[in-house]
Amino acid sequence: MAKQQVELGPTGRPERIIPAPQKLDRHGPARIIAMCNQKGGVGKTTSTINLAAALARYGRRVLAVDFDPQGALSAGLGVTAHDVVTIYDLMLGKEKDPHVAIQHTATPGLDVIPANIDLSAAEVHLVTEVAREQILGGVLRKVAADYDVILVDCQPSLGLLTVNALTASHGVLIPLACEYFALRGVALLVETIEKVKDRLNPALELDGILATMYDSRTLHAREVLERVVDTFGDKVFDTVIGRTVKLPDAQIAAQSIFDYAPSNTASEAYLKLARELVQRGVVA
Repeated sequence: MAKQQVELGPTGRPERIIPAPQKLDRHGPARIIAMCNQKGGVGKTTSTINLAAALARYGRRVLAVDFDPQGALSAGLGVTAHDVVTIYDLMLGKEKDPHVAIQHTATPGLDVIPANIDLSAAEVHLVTEVAREQILGGVLRKVAADYDVILVDCQPSLGLLTVNALTASHGVLIPLACEYFALRGVALLVETIEKVKDRLNPALELDGILATMYDSRTLHAREVLERVVDTFGDKVFDTVIGRTVKLPDAQIAAQSIFDYAPSNTASEAYLKLARELVQRGVVA
């Protein structure tokens, strides 16, 4: 009798069917995850938006924190970032209660703390503060009991804001474009994570690496993904996000991929990523 052929996914591992997670009978305290990569253009904000929306669709209460002065997360989820309380106001102590800054989105169960260009001045103002690396953690602890997951969309740098995000977080998720130059910077990022773990946040873990912008038609993308898997092993998620014009189009429309193009392959990919996070025990 012939053996049944096992279908392999892009990572070279057998394709697995991951069941939908069970509903939670209670909510909180949240696991805080920094979505981090110092290289821009790797799909970090796109992945934050759509992973947050996917987890919310599975009944998780999710707070997305825009921690990038460009404010792309806020814009991509259709929330106001001007003339409102932002993460900048909370970091500088202009507003003490983070609940005032929280805005609801069109996705039930998904809330946002917005950011705008004011946040670019935060590093200058915070540089003389005592325990300046721990300010974001103090803000998020006040709302952690209300959510199951808090995703922090970091700016593309390894400055004080990103160190704040890493110090506040339980884990780091690295979106990595399947391109050579994106791969080169991961070693530096992992080194920074290790330094923060040693000096500021011993509980910090690398939750995983998410391959994005994957095009199976190109040898380059396949080779980069193979090298990432060889280097990081099981830390690389089985889920791979393919290239599609629908993802940037959805951001322009200020919608998640589930609302903008629910039948697109990226929609199922982000749902699979949410299921994989639960299955791996990264989130409840």
